[in-house]
Amino acid sequence: MKNVRSFFTLFFSLLFFSFYSHSQDVDISKGKSLFNSNCAACHKLNKNLVGPKLAGVSAKYEKEWLYSWIKNSSAMIKSGDERAVAIYEEWNKVAMNAFPQLSNEDIDNILAYTDYVPEPVVTAVADAGAVQLQSESSISTDIILAVLIVILLVLISMLYLVNKTLRAIALNNGIVIEKKAKKPSKPIWILFIQNQFLVFCSVVFFLLSSAYFAYGWLMQVGIDQGYMPIQPIHYSHKIHSGANQIDCQYCHSSARVSKHSGIPSLNVCMNCHQNIAEYNGEEDLELGYTKEFYTNEIKKLYKAVGWDEERRIYTGDTEPVKWVRIHNLPDHVYFNHSQHVNVAGIECQECHGPVEEMEIAYQYSPLTMGWCINCHRESDVKVKDNDYYTKIHEELSKKYGVEKLTVAQMGGLECGKCHY
Repeated sequence: MKNVRSFFTLFFSLLFFSFYSHSQDVDISKGKSLFNSNCAACHKLNKNLVGPKLAGVSAKYEKEWLYSWIKNSSAMIKSGDERAVAIYEEWNKVAMNAFPQLSNEDIDNILAYTDYVPEPVVTAVADAGAVQLQSESSISTDIILAVLIVILLVLISMLYLVNKTLRAIALNNGIVIEKKAKKPSKPIWILFIQNQFLVFCSVVFFLLSSAYFAYGWLMQVGIDQGYMPIQPIHYSHKIHSGANQIDCQYCHSSARVSKHSGIPSLNVCMNCHQNIAEYNGEEDLELGYTKEFYTNEIKKLYKAVGWDEERRIYTGDTEPVKWVRIHNLPDHVYFNHSQHVNVAGIECQECHGPVEEMEIAYQYSPLTMGWCINCHRESDVKVKDNDYYTKIHEELSKKYGVEKLTVAQMGGLECGKCHY
């Protein structure tokens, strides 16, 4: 009876333990969600960011210690905990935020996510096999092409030999082979010169066509529409302005108050890229814009500004970036960005085209004088909430007999506006 009682005690203990352990199973997907919402701003799994990398952190510290540290790190530092103080000193004396809202189960899920190692992808073997088959098929195609070329050469040689043999047989048998027709007594060009009407028409056609092509070529001098230079650091407007919807004037802030839109300082880039060290967006494999490519361009930025990614400090060892200018007006032309952007309220896309779709920036508009004049003739002046322009608008509207004034009617076609 005692043995039976011991057996049932052991059985129910094991049953309870298995049930309890099952109820305590961690949820990696939930841990990922908690990590992204609470930890990802300062930590990455396999790379230092504002704080240290967290992959395998559960093997370095006890769980009870991690519970206390995550929920209130400042209290542990004040209490003099050696490991807490060491971490605080190592990471520039910046204390980690407290997360008292996280339960032990939540922290277990986060730690399970940081310890998770994805299984190797089996498709890599299949892909390797596909590449091998592709290479083998390309080799076989080259062999077939070489064989066909050899056969073609053999056929040409046979035809040449057969033709030579038949001519020799014909000559031996006294057969006369027809000779080619005689050429005309006078060359064609002499006959052409003797016809004065044809000469006159040809000269007129030559002069007109030469003038047409010469005029077309001269009108393209200094016009760089479509100019798309390769920059020392690849900057994708499609990603920044398009996918991430960064306002143009965040980087080109001087366009609101200055004549020039300006080249953004690399420190503006570092406002975001201090915490964005690698690219995790979409790829364009056909054009070679892979995640690795974009990440390497970020490394070029770090090198230029002298940013130590591991220690997260500026070393002072910088390198100048020699950007290639795209839009360049002649020296005798005056153009003010602030007047158009701030006063007229013109969108950047009006002149620079769909920048948010450009992987590589290029000159969208011709930027010719005729192009500017047409814009001044078609654009109305915005006079809302502007007493100065309202008064001029009323007086000139009476003068021209119109309701809305264009830029041209307000003097936008005067030479001195752009050339002085």
